[in-house]
Amino acid sequence: MNPAKPMARLTDDPHAAFAQYRDRKRWWWLLSVVFPLLPFAGMAAHAASGSQIALGLPLLISYGLMPLLDYLIGEDESNPPEAIVPQLEEDRYYRWLTWATVPLHYVALIGCAWWVGTHSLSWWAVLLFAYVAGTDSGLGLNTGHELGHKYNAIEQWLARLVLAVPAYGHFTVEHGRGHHRWVSTPEDHASARMGENIYRFALRELPGGIHRAWQIEKDRLAGQGRSAWSQHNTMLQSYAITALLQLGLILAFGWVMLPFLAVHNLVAWWQLTSANYVEHYGLLRARLPSGRYEAPQPHHSWNANHLVTNLVTFHLQRHSDHHAHPSRRYQSLRHFEQLPQLPSGYFGMFPLAYVPPLWFRVMDPRLLALPHVQGELSRVNIDPRRREEIYARYGKA
Repeated sequence: MNPAKPMARLTDDPHAAFAQYRDRKRWWWLLSVVFPLLPFAGMAAHAASGSQIALGLPLLISYGLMPLLDYLIGEDESNPPEAIVPQLEEDRYYRWLTWATVPLHYVALIGCAWWVGTHSLSWWAVLLFAYVAGTDSGLGLNTGHELGHKYNAIEQWLARLVLAVPAYGHFTVEHGRGHHRWVSTPEDHASARMGENIYRFALRELPGGIHRAWQIEKDRLAGQGRSAWSQHNTMLQSYAITALLQLGLILAFGWVMLPFLAVHNLVAWWQLTSANYVEHYGLLRARLPSGRYEAPQPHHSWNANHLVTNLVTFHLQRHSDHHAHPSRRYQSLRHFEQLPQLPSGYFGMFPLAYVPPLWFRVMDPRLLALPHVQGELSRVNIDPRRREEIYARYGKA
């Protein structure tokens, strides 16, 4: 059977016709594999022009060209037939792509460090390229996100390895057993509230993630009769790799690595914060009569079908289906009608979020117009500090 054209039985009738399906994006998913190598475009531009500002070319591509391509090429709302999904999920080609991406994140960071350590750069150029490297390592969190949701030892270990690059080893613990449990509720520090700007959100989300992950892992190990500081702590395993990697870079390229890695780490963390901020802004799961929250549904996450950005992020932007069905692999994630839809891909939404007045102007009306909200503020996750102001502006308490 040709894996590019899998067949699926639509009925239990052995004489029934088979459905034929071709994944038109099959080879385009390679863009997610090579995109982490984008900093090498900055190095090439610097080498060719001699201008240090050319090191920032990857930022221009990410936050200029990518939103433009999303706008020009548009959205893809196609879904694979459900009958074909089991075979699509078992096609090893798709998981091999995520596996192959892991070492490339190491190649990218080491390459950036080598360029900074072996070239005479101004202090601002070092910081600029550290920012470039940080945005790139933020993509490692995306790779770790895809791998960390898969329940086999190989992909769990690959997730820890790739999360060591941005020094975010607690992510798989916090994301899978914390964020997915409490997503789109006031209790979740990784779900942004209406009226909460990204900078206030970061002060709540960054420390909250580490604290919650540590407590979850501590409780897991306690149930096994082990110390939280044992070698079995998955957070510490990833952090140990981070320490070896970054200490090795300092030894190899000198003290210039200290400011370089500090900025790199902060920017990589900021990338995840940016994604978390746009993915659930203002969305709220309802409480059931039992007092528990309803199960996560597709309308509890903001979705984006913008084709180009999805092709370089392993379909991360189909976040609605991901939260409703976390174990689905990226190639099987679906579009649904009547979902909260972002007006642009993530590369366009992140800069918008960095200007809070503009973000609120674009996103608050969109939030209130959602079919399951219809202007009813009791169905919105509101920042308590701005509750009175928001009610005064948009409705009565």
